[in-house]
Amino acid sequence: MKKIYEGKTKDVYSLENGNVLLKFKDDCTGKDGVFDPGENAVGLTIEGIGKANLETSVYYFNLLKEAGIKTHYVNANVEAAEMEVLPAKVFGQGLEIICRLVATGSFIRRYGEYIADGTPLEGGYVECTFKNDAKGDPLVTSEGLAALGVMTQEMFDSMKEQTLKITKVVADDLKSIGLDLWDIKFEFGYNNGEVILIDEIASGNMRVFRGKEKIDPVELTKLILNR
Repeated sequence: MKKIYEGKTKDVYSLENGNVLLKFKDDCTGKDGVFDPGENAVGLTIEGIGKANLETSVYYFNLLKEAGIKTHYVNANVEAAEMEVLPAKVFGQGLEIICRLVATGSFIRRYGEYIADGTPLEGGYVECTFKNDAKGDPLVTSEGLAALGVMTQEMFDSMKEQTLKITKVVADDLKSIGLDLWDIKFEFGYNNGEVILIDEIASGNMRVFRGKEKIDPVELTKLILNR
């Protein structure tokens, strides 16, 4: 295998069959030792979170397949914390798509003078940021992406539509076990003429509450998989 990318929470390798291997790590985004999926840097290491994120991803990728939503997922080896996926071209140097069902985290840090923490965002609010740690993952609009040649408006519309559908699948599943999804982060790529979900759907990339209690990633994985 040849390493082609080293990320904050996983490394990426090319495979001889043309597919790609994701190797999950135990690193999480956060600040000052506190987990926060909205942060743009590794803030802590949680033992076992790599496998936990992979297990959660496999569960949700299979759920999306049942719902008729295409992703890059091929198969996984949970014990080795590895997932084989289809190759996909990232947009620009990488984008992150956040779907917010409740105002919190970095959304409140930006807009807290207009909205209270914990306020529902009806229908879901989709944000897009460039993956750029040095610049704090700056927000970008669909018009900005088109002007910069990163993606067309049609591609953005497809990505946004899929984001809302995928978020609903995850939120409905969590609701069935008494949990509330507040926000979730995705990545998309371009494969054979299609915009598809790539990367992961991990407990470490979503903020989930049970009432007023925020569920940590490892506990969330247990609740999702051991129902």
